[in-house]
Amino acid sequence: MEKVGYARVSSTGQSLDIQLEKLNHIGCQRIYQEKRSGRTSNRPEFQACMNYLREGDTLVITRLDRLARSVVHLAQLAKRFEKEKINLIVIDQNIDTSTSTGRLMFNMLASIAEFENDLRTERQAEGIAKAKENGVKFGRPAKLNDSVNMLIYIRRKEGTTIGQLAKEFQLGEATIYRALKTVSSNRPPD
Repeated sequence: MEKVGYARVSSTGQSLDIQLEKLNHIGCQRIYQEKRSGRTSNRPEFQACMNYLREGDTLVITRLDRLARSVVHLAQLAKRFEKEKINLIVIDQNIDTSTSTGRLMFNMLASIAEFENDLRTERQAEGIAKAKENGVKFGRPAKLNDSVNMLIYIRRKEGTTIGQLAKEFQLGEATIYRALKTVSSNRPPD
């Protein structure tokens, strides 16, 4: 059961000194640090820290925004920490999940994040349904239609290779085969 610190600043021009001083002052035995944006999931030191944490450990950070990319990410971390019995101390915001008050604060933040995510998902589903009612088509427009399929079929009958057809029509070979199959299955036998 050890205290593990994580410090992060967004750019290389910023200093980690203040965060590191606070983490050392609180008694962290191990500190992970990096200079990367919190918005990216490509944070090697963050991943190493998350992989290192074990049941009973305490993760120490200076502020919540140093840890999570979003409130949804924070909620995911909260679930993991609760499941794996990992405590969290947020120095500047006075949160300590080893206490009942700290757990309440952290769980409230995580619950609000989950609620916001659910609302966003509902609004998105409603918007998609309304758009479909109004005739909006989703996804990429189809590259194949009956005339393109027939053109591919005719060119193939003339001896054009699958590779040449793929280049000519700017399609993948699997799509060329699908077009040929569509035409041949719809044509009466010769």
